[in-house]
Amino acid sequence: MSDNLSYLSGRKGLDDSLFEKLTQSGHVAGTPENSEMKKLAEEYLMGDAIVYGTASFYDFLKQENARKLAYACNGSACLLAGTQDKVQAKLHAHFGKDEIGEMCCLGRCHENSAFHIDGKNYSGSAIDKLETLAKNTTLTHDQYAVTCCAKRPILTAQFSSISEFYASLGAILRKPSEEILQELKVSNLRGRGGAGFPLAFKLLSCREVTSEQKFIVCNADEGDPGAFSDRYILEEQPHNLLMGMIIAGYTVGADTGVIYIRAEYPEAIDKVKKAVVELHKHEFIGNNIMGSGFNFKFKIIAAAGAYICGEETALLSSLEGQRPEVRVRPPYPTQQGLFNKPTVVNNVETLAAIPWILKNSGQAYAQLGTTKSSGTKLVCLDSAFGKPGLYEVEMGMPLRKLIDDAGGFIKPVKALHIGGPLGGIVPISKIDGLTIDFESFAENGFLLGHASIISIPEDFPMVKYLEHLFAFTAHESCGKCFPCRLGSQRGKELLQNAQTEDYKIDRRLFDDLLETLESGSLCALGGGLPLGVKNALKYFDNELKAFFE
Repeated sequence: MSDNLSYLSGRKGLDDSLFEKLTQSGHVAGTPENSEMKKLAEEYLMGDAIVYGTASFYDFLKQENARKLAYACNGSACLLAGTQDKVQAKLHAHFGKDEIGEMCCLGRCHENSAFHIDGKNYSGSAIDKLETLAKNTTLTHDQYAVTCCAKRPILTAQFSSISEFYASLGAILRKPSEEILQELKVSNLRGRGGAGFPLAFKLLSCREVTSEQKFIVCNADEGDPGAFSDRYILEEQPHNLLMGMIIAGYTVGADTGVIYIRAEYPEAIDKVKKAVVELHKHEFIGNNIMGSGFNFKFKIIAAAGAYICGEETALLSSLEGQRPEVRVRPPYPTQQGLFNKPTVVNNVETLAAIPWILKNSGQAYAQLGTTKSSGTKLVCLDSAFGKPGLYEVEMGMPLRKLIDDAGGFIKPVKALHIGGPLGGIVPISKIDGLTIDFESFAENGFLLGHASIISIPEDFPMVKYLEHLFAFTAHESCGKCFPCRLGSQRGKELLQNAQTEDYKIDRRLFDDLLETLESGSLCALGGGLPLGVKNALKYFDNELKAFFE
C-alpha cells in the first residue's frame, strides 16, 4: 500500500508536495482544518483517513497544537539542569494554560531555560525579559564555545568567502565520478548520525541502480536532546553541507538535494535558505554547473515535530506526505527511497565533511583519527561543563581529556548520557577507559551516536531519568511495531508506579520487556532504548534496587 502512495505522491513531486501543503495549512490555526485536509485528500488522490492520520501524527499539526503561542523545551538537558519550572512559571504569567505547548529539543543545551515564541528560539536569561522579546531580536542569538581539539579543523574552520570556498567545485565536477567515490572510500568517512555506516558504500549502492531520477536527502532532523552539532553546521557552516550534497549528487547521478530541517530550528531553516539563494546568485547550482554538464537543485523542507523522522525511512515517508512510519527493509532507500526512486539519506555532519576530503584527499582525512574511526567528530557538551559548547575532536581522543579541556564539571555529576536518548549511560567511573570513537564505546557497552553529552547530576534520581526516557520513546514512537509502541508505555507506567505507589517492579518482567524492545522493534527508537536502561541497572543498582522486587 505504501508503495502505491509513494507513486501517487511522486506525481506532483517536491515542488507541490502534500507534506508542505499540510504544514502551510496549519500555520494560522496551529492545525489544518478538517475541510482543508479533505480538499488535499481529493487533490492528491489519497484517502481522507490517510491525510488525517498524517497530520495528526506531528506535534505541530495535531489538534492539540491549536492556539498554541509559546513552547517550553522539555528535552533531557533542560530537565536535568532544572531550569524549566521557572520557564513554565514565567510563560504562564504571560499566556493562558491552553496557549503553552512543549518542544523537544531546541538545541540550546549549553545554557538551558529554552523556549520558543513567535517562530523564534530563546534560552539563558531571555526568560527574564519576556516583555521585550519582540523589540530585542538579539536575545535569540545564543553564545556557546566552538573549539577545535584536532590537528586540523574541518567543520569548524573559518569560512572565507563563497567564491573562494567553491573555487574547486568546477574541477571536482569534471573528475570521473569513480575517482570521487574512491577518494571517499579511502577516507573511510562513516555516518555521523549514530550508526557509523561507511558513506562510500551507501553512495556506491545508489550509483549502481539505474533510474531516471535519484535524490540526495539530508537528514537535518537532529532530534537527540543534548545535540546541537547539526544546528551549528546549518546556521554557521551551511556551505560545507551544500557543497557536500552537490558532490554526493554528482557521484551517484542525482540532480536534486532535499534538506529536511526540524521545525524546532527556525533560525537554521532561514540561514540554509539564504545560503541556497547565494548559490543561485553565483551560479554554483542549477543547470550545467560551472560548465561541467551537471545539473543540481535544492529543496528545503521544514519538518513538523516528530523525532522518528530522524530514522531515514520514516523521513522519506514524511516527505511523501505519508504518516512517518518506519519501513521494513529491504528494499533499502538506495534502491527504493523517495517516491520509490534511488535515494541516499545521510545526516548533516557526514555530508558536510565531503568538501574537505575532496579538496585535501581521502588519505589526508584517513590520517586523522583511528584506523576504523577516521576523521574528526563534533561533540556537544551541556551546561554542567565549565566551558559548555561544541568541540571538534579527532576520533580517538580520550574522553577524560575532552572533559578536562572543557573545564571539568561545575557541579557533582554521577553519569553522562552520551549519544542521545538511545545512547549509553556512562558512570563517571568509566570515562577514563573511553576514547571518542565508535569502537571504544561499543566495546565498553555504550554508544557514541551523535556524540551529544548530557550530564546527570548526583542529586537527580536515576529512576526518574529512566521514566523520562521511556516517556520520550512512548511519545515519539511511530506506532508501527508493537514492541516499541506498547513496550515504551508499559515501561513508563512501571517506573511511575514504583515511585508513586506501594509497588515494586518484577525484575524478570522488566528484563523481558527490555529484551522484547531490543529484539522486536523495527528501528533504533525502540531497539536502542534498552541500552541506557541496562547501563543504569548495571552501574546504579544500589540506587535503583529499592524500586524492584
